[in-house]
Amino acid sequence: MKVGMLHSATMLPAFLLLFFMGTSIRLSETMSRDEKSKLRNQVLEMFDHAYQNYMDHAYPADELMPLTCRGRVRGLEPSRGDIDDALGKFSLTLIDTLDTLALLNKTVEFEAAVRRVVKDVRLDNDIVVSVFETNIRVLGGLLGGHSMAVMLKESGRMLWYQNELLHMAKDLGLRLLPAFNTSSGLPYPRVNLRYGVRGPETRTGTETDTCTACAGTIILEFAALSRFTGDPTFEAHARRALDFLWEKRQRNSNLVGTTINIHSGEWVRRDSGVGAGIDSYYEYLMKAYILLGDDQFLQRFNTHYASIMKYISQPPLLLDVHIHKPLLPARTWMDSLLAFFPGLQVLKGDIRPAIETHEMLYQVTKKHNFLPEATRDPYYLEVGRTVLENLNRFARVPCGFAAMKDVRTGSHEDRMDSFFLAEMFKYLFLLFAEEEDLPFNVEDYIFTTEAHLLPLSLSTASNSQAPPVVNNMAGEELDDSNFEWTCPNTRLLFPDPAFPRNLREPIRSAVDKSCPRPTTHREPGMGRPPLRAQDFMANNPEHLELLRRMGVSLIHLKDGRVQLVQHATQAVSAVAAEDGMRFMQEMMELSSQQQKEQLPPRAVQIVSHPFFGRVVLTAGPAQFGLDLYKSSSGVRGFVTVAEPYNGCTELSNSEIVAGRIALLQRGQCMFAEKARHIQKAGAIGGIVIDDNEGSSSDTAPLFQMAGDGRNTDDVSLPLLFLFHKEGNILLEALKEYKEVEVLLSDKARDREAIFKGKALPGTLLDGSTDGAEEEDCSTEEKGHSSSTSSEPVDQSQVTTQEQTAEDAVVGQDSVQPAEGLGSYIPVDVGEEPAVDGDSGSQSMDSLMADWQEDLEAFKQMEKDEL
Repeated sequence: MKVGMLHSATMLPAFLLLFFMGTSIRLSETMSRDEKSKLRNQVLEMFDHAYQNYMDHAYPADELMPLTCRGRVRGLEPSRGDIDDALGKFSLTLIDTLDTLALLNKTVEFEAAVRRVVKDVRLDNDIVVSVFETNIRVLGGLLGGHSMAVMLKESGRMLWYQNELLHMAKDLGLRLLPAFNTSSGLPYPRVNLRYGVRGPETRTGTETDTCTACAGTIILEFAALSRFTGDPTFEAHARRALDFLWEKRQRNSNLVGTTINIHSGEWVRRDSGVGAGIDSYYEYLMKAYILLGDDQFLQRFNTHYASIMKYISQPPLLLDVHIHKPLLPARTWMDSLLAFFPGLQVLKGDIRPAIETHEMLYQVTKKHNFLPEATRDPYYLEVGRTVLENLNRFARVPCGFAAMKDVRTGSHEDRMDSFFLAEMFKYLFLLFAEEEDLPFNVEDYIFTTEAHLLPLSLSTASNSQAPPVVNNMAGEELDDSNFEWTCPNTRLLFPDPAFPRNLREPIRSAVDKSCPRPTTHREPGMGRPPLRAQDFMANNPEHLELLRRMGVSLIHLKDGRVQLVQHATQAVSAVAAEDGMRFMQEMMELSSQQQKEQLPPRAVQIVSHPFFGRVVLTAGPAQFGLDLYKSSSGVRGFVTVAEPYNGCTELSNSEIVAGRIALLQRGQCMFAEKARHIQKAGAIGGIVIDDNEGSSSDTAPLFQMAGDGRNTDDVSLPLLFLFHKEGNILLEALKEYKEVEVLLSDKARDREAIFKGKALPGTLLDGSTDGAEEEDCSTEEKGHSSSTSSEPVDQSQVTTQEQTAEDAVVGQDSVQPAEGLGSYIPVDVGEEPAVDGDSGSQSMDSLMADWQEDLEAFKQMEKDEL
């Protein structure tokens, strides 16, 4: 588990945003001014420790290596891959720290640093750098430094300053412009500072893809550069890139993907979230509206935000989805770069989800001692104190602060990123500062994604030289709903001072596995031991009542799964709420334990008349029983409906099921229990059909069926899962043809392999055809299994929110489908269609037409995941 001083492209804390808006949520327990003063002085001491060690041991190198007390010079140290693209031999850390020195009232040091940058730094080095990192760190640092120098000059200091940093900023901007020379306007991800983009000889111009954030996090710096200099070129290029990204959004979901082809505009990675690869694109839409006053940016942000809250937000989590199927999760974990999002929600004015997500992130990070986000609620003063203590305790070394290589062991990495000085100490200083401690009014500035300061006065700067802005709104004004809740007065929204605390407490306890439990004074009616996750049954009325008392709600999702959500405030007592938190924690742990290696989908291939292997149904695997992936020939047999259909008791038609593949209905009991009952009846396999009418693998994530929390080694037959739509095809075939034979396997099999060299039917046979060939095809190895023995599957720890009523069936979020496997797939598409009047052929033609579009989407999802 490798965690460095992670650079979020959008790590703008919510506490800073609240500071800008002059809002707060007061509690009765506040930190005294003396305590805040001590912590503020501690921040200054820590900054001095980091900055002075960089200047003493690393300058003019780009970064400090704090473990070996020397500078990191690109080309002299072993390559770290893309990370090194931020280094351009331009004293990165010094430039990135300029406006931090000014904000921390270190005016003498700031003036000396500006003189050093002007005198020593060269920007024409023959070196390839990241356009994104160079823009936010170096161009942003120069512009922030210029803003501070101008502010000091206006107050009578630094009278010698003649816009030297701005001249350097324009020089750098011109060196970045060649990257934008593409047909789409999206920039190449890298550029050579001396030679621009000229192809392989300059090690540039060969890339085809860039991340959404890389192309969409340009507008603040480039627009500021244009308005400072009066040259409209930079802002125009940044706007064009944003316009292109907006045009390429998925029009149904209004989401953008993670990676895009800079030439064609095709999405290379179609997963969408608010973390790595996309994060600061959303941040810059909102901040571009604030800095530039262009309503169009707000409209775009609000459109995206509505989709984020509809598809990605699963409070308190933010989980990636697929842009073309936004109800389909792309993964079940969150990356650290989305930690900025609660701050952006505060800027928008959506406070409740901001507090919930922030608290979850903070409780998680507390366990590993790395850095959270914060707000100006006095609660977060204690959060800030914890940050300071952890930095000094775990990251401080004699020559600076070292990144954490592994949060579990506390081992260090010889690395102190420039943004540690650019961002972290600004945020911490502002958290503990009183208004009189600040050298200027921070409400007059907007903070970029690297926390560089740009004056809001730029919004009124003359841009008469700028080309006309293309407004896709055709002159229409935005309606008032676009401006609702932006920069709200939280005292009016949430008059109860306990509001944020009530949101935080259940999340805090749910994350904390070591939450203490009282053993006495239990609520009347709750004297019995609390409900355990492993015992829970969704169809048990007593269990549902226990959930209600614990504040746990059961939500039936459209795909048939059940989601459990706990609100501690709805529990009958504090003890009951704690029982609910424990139950939720156990349920997540049970799911994690049950989720072994994520299995790819399996195939149910209909091999009898009139299908002969042409139809394949996508099936979900089970985490127990025979592993079809390890079987060379799969399991083949005729299907029959189990009685009872749910398979939750011993079968009454065992003599019919014996030697066949049993069809079962989902629900009422555990999957493993169903498997044991049909196995006892002599079945060679089982297919569970979803009872949620209308469910289908084209609209819902595939299920992999988990066990019942007990040892399932006794289950030796294969069990597969079909959604209702696919299962109904099998049931209708059985109803029409009476005898239906299927092959259960890991993927669709070639028809020659299925029929083992026998003559393949050239057309779909009807009932009048001579039965000899049909008999050869349909009775081959009737009722026999050609499978290999099952082996245990390695476990992996994958967290999921959603638990089914049966046995925590887990939706596959990163399925790797077998080649050629879809919902319905013609194995041999080159054959002639069936003769007229053949009802079976008509059904097949209809099925293939209906599913062709979904098959293409399924294949595209497979490419996305690979």
